[in-house]
Amino acid sequence: MRLNVQSDFALRLLMYLAVNPDSLCTIAEIATHYRISKNHLMKVALALSHNGVVESVRGRAGGLRLNRVPGEISVGDVVRKMEADFAIVECFQEDGGKCLITPACRLMGVMGEAVKAFLAVLDRYTIADLVDENPALSDLLKREVA
Repeated sequence: MRLNVQSDFALRLLMYLAVNPDSLCTIAEIATHYRISKNHLMKVALALSHNGVVESVRGRAGGLRLNRVPGEISVGDVVRKMEADFAIVECFQEDGGKCLITPACRLMGVMGEAVKAFLAVLDRYTIADLVDENPALSDLLKREVA
């Protein structure tokens, strides 16, 4: 199973904001820091803003900041919001797919159980779990104030 790039960028964006809670961080700054696409990160930030996880402040001195404390932001919730679907096999598709063996196949149940277990593990963690008491990460993500 592989998460899409939006989930990856969303989690990294949230970790960056959590490490820098006392300042507004710009999309350009974060994209440059991670060496990722500014346009993709902008889409991710917009989605997180619409979901109430990130606050976007407009204007010349604007930027992004967390809209909730890191301990209230579940990794599982973020992944669910950023992933289009979890159709890891054809029969999970909205239309049921066209697999010949679907009526007799037990794979669908096994894969469904695996996806639930995957998300259950992610639900046990928050953004705070990823950043708190992690000085190595702080050193990598802390903004340099000019």
